[in-house]
Amino acid sequence: MRFRIDLAYDGTDFSGWASQPGLRTVQGELETWLPRVLRLAGPTPLTVAGRTDAGVHAKGQVAHVELPDETNPSVLTRRLQRVLPADLTIWSIGPAPPGFDARFSAIWRRYCYRLTDRPLDPLQRHQVTVVREPLDLPAMNAAGQSLLGLRDFAPFCRRREGASTIRTLTELSASRTETGVVELTVRADAFCHSMVRSLTGALVAVGQGRRDLTWLSEVAASPLRPSSIQVMAAGGLTLEEVGYPPAADLADRAETARARRDPRELNCHG
Repeated sequence: MRFRIDLAYDGTDFSGWASQPGLRTVQGELETWLPRVLRLAGPTPLTVAGRTDAGVHAKGQVAHVELPDETNPSVLTRRLQRVLPADLTIWSIGPAPPGFDARFSAIWRRYCYRLTDRPLDPLQRHQVTVVREPLDLPAMNAAGQSLLGLRDFAPFCRRREGASTIRTLTELSASRTETGVVELTVRADAFCHSMVRSLTGALVAVGQGRRDLTWLSEVAASPLRPSSIQVMAAGGLTLEEVGYPPAADLADRAETARARRDPRELNCHG
């Protein structure tokens, strides 16, 4: 039976989500403890909604796993909560609806990059990035607005051979909290490698007056990520939430998402 797992983690001491030999990862911790607490002889491979990089946090990560039909999700949740390290929490585990795929059924992911141009509360040092120059939020929001929609985000992604960089960006906006922290909300149907941190770096450059919208337009038209794009530190980034369609549409969404994005889509959308 397929089970959905909702979880959160402080990414500071993890080398990302994906299992890597000799490194501490979120997937590695879970795939170590799941068979132990269930007393299973074989491995329990996990599929995740969004593979986060080293140092990136998550509040609303989603994964799925195949477990024996008789697995009691409530008991499993309690057992995992007792043995998992303090920087990894299971919110809930339950049977997944038919057709559910944590990765391919998702219709959007929402990240938040937190940064500040003011003195930082030391307790937030692992979740907020400090920048030296003041940030102009109206300028950042104008920059973010110019990048919305369906486009090739290759200039904001680390190149991976054979991977599509066509995405639909639905939100890229900045706001300041009462404590002075700037929260940059980024939402899209999916993200390519280092896309959020590169977008943040571009908006910070505009917000600090070092670059303008003409520069951003030229960057967005580039076939590859230019050296002028700053990739922000991982610690300021958190995966906040993953969105899914109604249960009846999960399988269709997964089938559609598995198809490689066709560059001709861009021409169809002007």
